Amino acid sequence: MATFVLVPGAWHGSWAFEAVTPLLERAGHTVHALTLTGLRPDDDDATVASANLDTHAADVVSVLDRARITDATLVGHSYGGMVISAAAADRAGGRVSHLIHLDAYVPRDGESCWSLTTENYRRLFVEGAADTGYAVRPPFRAPHGGDPRRRPHPLASLVQKIRLTGAVDRVPRRDFIYCSGWEDDTPFTGLRARLQADPGWRVHDIPTAHNAMREAPGAVAELLIRCALEGNA
Repeated sequence: MATFVLVPGAWHGSWAFEAVTPLLERAGHTVHALTLTGLRPDDDDATVASANLDTHAADVVSVLDRARITDATLVGHSYGGMVISAAAADRAGGRVSHLIHLDAYVPRDGESCWSLTTENYRRLFVEGAADTGYAVRPPFRAPHGGDPRRRPHPLASLVQKIRLTGAVDRVPRRDFIYCSGWEDDTPFTGLRARLQADPGWRVHDIPTAHNAMREAPGAVAELLIRCALEGNA
């Protein structure tokens, strides 16, 4: 059975996986769902302002340390792909055996969420941080405005360049899940094509919009389990 460490995307916390977590646990897997530093309800302004990609990678490593995990499957959604890449790059000390990027960024050395995303998202980051200069407001989502639990996201984490030494490329199993239900807005079409041509990656499609965990939790849980079991076959 797998030990899943679930890392949410920008503006979200562990609750983003609330419908998926019990399905994984019911299948016998161990699950740790994270809320990253700066996204917790009791984080003060100084904590939000200082949180960056390094901070969030340390959050993941801290879970590995506390739970004494030596064979982790890291799952990152959206921005969370940056975090699991940074955590698996030297910091985890070989304790990560599987990376699953769920409609998530897969950075190379020197890239950032800012550099990898679209102009539309870069504009959203800038406009969303206009009030404080350090925290990006959650974007409005019609028709209901998005999940009310979303919180301002630390800007520094979105613009910091990742530093990779090649350790992340030695993680034995790597999967990318492409959400094909938002073709007009997704920043991941080119990434999907790149990874399909890379023998070190397995690429899967799921016909949902970006927040697949909320739209189709059963399908997401099934696919995560399949990735884990196929990787162990």
